[in-house]
Amino acid sequence: MSLPNAFDLRIGLRQLISHGSVVLPRNTGIRFERWFRGYEEKKKLDAADAAIVSFGKSGRTWVRVLLWRYFARKNGYATDSISGFNEFRDRHPSVPVLFFTHDNYLKDWFGHDSKAEIYASLPVVLLVRDPRDTAVSQFFQWKHRMEPRKKVINDYPLPDDTSVQDFIAGDKAGVPKIIEFMNAWAAAAPKMQKLLVVRYEDLRADTATQLRRILEFLGEQPTDADLADAVGFASIDNMRRMETENARKSGGQRSMKPGNADDPSSFKVRRGKVGGWRDYVSEEQAEALDRMVRETLDPVYGYSA
Repeated sequence: MSLPNAFDLRIGLRQLISHGSVVLPRNTGIRFERWFRGYEEKKKLDAADAAIVSFGKSGRTWVRVLLWRYFARKNGYATDSISGFNEFRDRHPSVPVLFFTHDNYLKDWFGHDSKAEIYASLPVVLLVRDPRDTAVSQFFQWKHRMEPRKKVINDYPLPDDTSVQDFIAGDKAGVPKIIEFMNAWAAAAPKMQKLLVVRYEDLRADTATQLRRILEFLGEQPTDADLADAVGFASIDNMRRMETENARKSGGQRSMKPGNADDPSSFKVRRGKVGGWRDYVSEEQAEALDRMVRETLDPVYGYSA
């Protein structure tokens, strides 16, 4: 009988703590569980060569697949599947350990949210996306993929009948919360030692150029062939294929599995459409969201025009 690996043990411990925290007073249980997740993130931070930071549903999985394919090809690791970067590092010591985070638990461990202190000299790639598109993608993540306990500890809406319009306009998980996250990073940027900001929209418009920026920031020197291979592998069609195949497997990357294989809206890779948020709101609601972004989001990102 094979022994469980470190990942399985860590997930098992988190589940044990999650179940145990339920019996504590609500606020105490939430604080303890967030603190433990912050501890987990701090361990990853300490072991990382660089961090990829984003609000949820800003294109992180896409970037992960792009980078995975680049390093796999560079190291002769021929595979059509992806795995964690820690596992990859065990096989190929030259591959950097990348810490992918939504930056939402480290403050619970540190007791503050000074990003310059938390990330210090670690190279940080900040991936951002139009908060309106992010909010819509976050709605489908919340609706079809998010674990109930995670909704509780992150203060997401709990009623299952919350509409997409109410969700994306709401303070708990919608555009206001995403703007708060982006503004916090805009304020921290001048104090960061090594920070690269990448916009999802620019990555979608010219994936190879933006991927080159990320890789060069990480100290790599990709060739045009390297970039073309990674871009082709991480295309929406191929990622949907991988997710569909994962749906039929008992193993595979959990992050690359749909909530319901028969429901396209439950897939991790959904549309990737720039400006697609307008398909889900009325003209009046769109005007209100435009005004919110224009008046409250730091203009440094270029979404406020």
